[in-house]
Amino acid sequence: MTTAPEATTYRLIDGKQTAEAIKEEIAAEVAQRQAAGQKVPHLAAVLVGHDGGSETYVRNKVLACERVGFGSTLLRYEDDITEAELLAKVEELNQDPEIDGFIVQLPLPKHIDTNKVIEAIRPEKDVDGFHPMNIGRMVAGLPALLPATPSGIVELLRRYELPTDGKHCVVIGRSNIVGTPVSILLAKNLEPGNCTVTLCHSRTQNLVEITRSADILVAALGRPEFVTADMVKPGAVIIDVGTTRVEDTTKKSGWALKGDVNFAEVAPLASYITPVPGGVGPMTIAMLLLNTLRTAKGEVYAK
Repeated sequence: MTTAPEATTYRLIDGKQTAEAIKEEIAAEVAQRQAAGQKVPHLAAVLVGHDGGSETYVRNKVLACERVGFGSTLLRYEDDITEAELLAKVEELNQDPEIDGFIVQLPLPKHIDTNKVIEAIRPEKDVDGFHPMNIGRMVAGLPALLPATPSGIVELLRRYELPTDGKHCVVIGRSNIVGTPVSILLAKNLEPGNCTVTLCHSRTQNLVEITRSADILVAALGRPEFVTADMVKPGAVIIDVGTTRVEDTTKKSGWALKGDVNFAEVAPLASYITPVPGGVGPMTIAMLLLNTLRTAKGEVYAK
């Protein structure tokens, strides 16, 4: 017989408010650069097809660029664009001196090799932080353009002054975009960092036993409301990376955004928890802007 977990008083980790603070800091620096006659950072985005989530995300990126004073370019293509045509556009952006950084929005149509496109982006313009050069530099502890979502998670822990030193962090999901890189960042001898990290995935045995030992639980598997109360240690910090659209007839749009955590069940047990929406999502765009500013300044790769 198992006893019910003990309830605690939780605080929301407000990613929207934190992202706005970061944007204010970036906007102030851009204004200083402009006043000094320096180039304003310019971010480009390539959008292939009409995926609803991608459309929303890219639109928010364009608005964020306006908010901080960046130049922005949105390049739209139908989902029948060939791989060769897309790679030619990537090379054009690589060579354009006006573009400081650019992203090719994922997912791409099935006939296009995503890895080939990612590897075609010059590392110094790879503001998504997906290029093997940037991932390798991150692993080696060298200056790198870090993946936006994982670095946003770390920044939330930093700004909320949540202790990570020696804590057990469990990450559910081993994707190259979130799970694997955030596990690496939190294990590094950095601040925040120095966690003992367990990376769980679809083949992990005794998952509930492992997650119940987590001081920090990062859910990044893309399965709505997967994490339930029985999987959480009272007082844990819960980071919910999930953003899945599910049907909801009570909404005007006909759908609602759900995280990987069952918020109603888990929040009463947590010390801190990110909501969905308004948690990790806004931080991704803020860190993308920060990467673009760093490329414009030549902080990671000299101009």
